[in-house]
Amino acid sequence: MPIPLFNSIASWLLRKRYHQIELFLKYPLDVQDEVLRQLLDFSQETMIGKQYGFEDLPKYEEFRNRVPIVGYEDVAPMIERTRRGEQNLFWPTTIKWFAKSSGTTNAKSKFIPVSNEALEDCHYKSSKDLLCLYLNNNENSQLFTGKSLRLGGSKELYEDNGTFFGDLSAILIDNMPLWAEYSSTPSSKVSLMSEWESKLEAIIEESIQENVTSLAGVPSWMLVLLNQVLEKTGKNHLFEIWENLEVYFHGGVSFTPYKNQYKNLLPRKKFNFYETYNASEGFFGIQDRNNSDELLLMLDYGIFYEFIPMDSNRSEDWAIPLWEVELGVNYAIVITTNAGLWRYKIGDTVRFTSKNPYRIKITGRTKHHINVFGEELIIENAEEALRQICQKTDAEIMDYTAAPIFMTGKEKGAHEWIIEFRKPPEDVAYFTEVLDNALKSLNSDYEAKRYNNITLKMPKVHVARKNLFHDWLKSKNKLGGQHKIPRLSNERDYLDELLRMNMETKV
Repeated sequence: MPIPLFNSIASWLLRKRYHQIELFLKYPLDVQDEVLRQLLDFSQETMIGKQYGFEDLPKYEEFRNRVPIVGYEDVAPMIERTRRGEQNLFWPTTIKWFAKSSGTTNAKSKFIPVSNEALEDCHYKSSKDLLCLYLNNNENSQLFTGKSLRLGGSKELYEDNGTFFGDLSAILIDNMPLWAEYSSTPSSKVSLMSEWESKLEAIIEESIQENVTSLAGVPSWMLVLLNQVLEKTGKNHLFEIWENLEVYFHGGVSFTPYKNQYKNLLPRKKFNFYETYNASEGFFGIQDRNNSDELLLMLDYGIFYEFIPMDSNRSEDWAIPLWEVELGVNYAIVITTNAGLWRYKIGDTVRFTSKNPYRIKITGRTKHHINVFGEELIIENAEEALRQICQKTDAEIMDYTAAPIFMTGKEKGAHEWIIEFRKPPEDVAYFTEVLDNALKSLNSDYEAKRYNNITLKMPKVHVARKNLFHDWLKSKNKLGGQHKIPRLSNERDYLDELLRMNMETKV
């Protein structure tokens, strides 16, 4: 088929889905209520369904009162039984895929169930919706005249008792529809390579020969790849290699610290950046407007949403449905899914920026924050502060993590940061001062604890040597596109390891 004709047909087919999206835009609460009803009806005969009486839950309130909110540790025994071959425990159809989650660099792995329904009605549907929303906003797009350069954290899939586990991206690539394979680069063989550094070289060799029109991947790891592409080709920016490049679809970590670096690599005003919100447990949000930092909550993927207010006096096990949320409140997300996760806390926090339609911003992780001194510092504060500092100091940040300096005796506490720069600031002391002031302006709790050094002293900032975070992840066998640096922590484990590695190198 001629490329222009393929582009036209593919664009027309994808745009047709927008009429279905309009349904949940107009009737969001009805759609969510129907999702819950279908999940309960479909799972009545499972072990979980019988335990909680799914056949007799006429209203959401009964569902909330009867089914407990759980974390991974609560459901791990059932998941392990399913991995050993038992079925119909928490979902009625056979589950043979498990996404080995690497949401943090903790040694303990999570095995998230992935059903056929979740693959088709959530993960692959979301990929089409992402393209649909992008095309709806960019009518002259030539996206399908070329290929999408995808960068996943794919590793090999491993079989265990007839079930398979691996990174979610490996599962998705292994089951990928023909249309997606046809329009992507590199090949599945290269995408599934397990050794990260060799894979980068292979991706570069394949992709620089292609007409790449879009990029897709986690910002931190994609930046590593794209800088190596420029180094390999000797070009100044990416349009000298791929002149038809028009959009970068990104997700997984905050884009804020990397945005200026990407604009240097992609120096066109009309170039688009589109954010997604996906995880091993499901696909949740898509940027639905050009030049926006808000995500449309996708309501018809077989996922029922609930939200725990983070600043509430209620129990942390008290959640509210979509129709009770308020704007500006920080919520932890609870999901019930078409892979058999029932009222499951995924560990992410969001706040709503709109209720017509429902749009969100990701604010961080429930466990990735610093609140040792009552300062409630969340990822959103840290990322925005670093963005402001980079504008003022002309610095460029690659990676960072921060943790508390605990009080000892009469010594006050503080926050300690280690930051790897692509372009370091000229004056680290001034950078630290601007960081402190930015955090004060963004977080009243932090400002109160910093007032006259009442609880917190000035933060301490270390400059990491080049490739420190890369080497740290490599030492843990966690190189790859789905592995993330823990940005904020109430404990010092990550920070102390990095400081030790940084010092050992200097010595």
